[in-house]
Amino acid sequence: MMTGADNNEYSRLMWQCRRGMLELDTLLQGYLKKCYPNLTKEDKEKFCRLLEHHDQDLLWYLMGYETPREGELIDVINRIRDSV
Repeated sequence: MMTGADNNEYSRLMWQCRRGMLELDTLLQGYLKKCYPNLTKEDKEKFCRLLEHHDQDLLWYLMGYETPREGELIDVINRIRDSV
């Protein structure tokens, strides 16, 4: 069960996952809905850091064309791809 603070965080993240590109919206929102509630605190923080990237960079990462400088984000990117 989510607390009020959890609900606020989830709503904020849902808004951040709305990127204006159908591909990104589908991948990010799908992952948030399916997987985010069960992630560890560390993995939730990584997901939040990933969302700080520009849309075009996110698209390239998620499509496998580029790799982020922050190597710890690669695991999150792979999980997002696997969740589809």
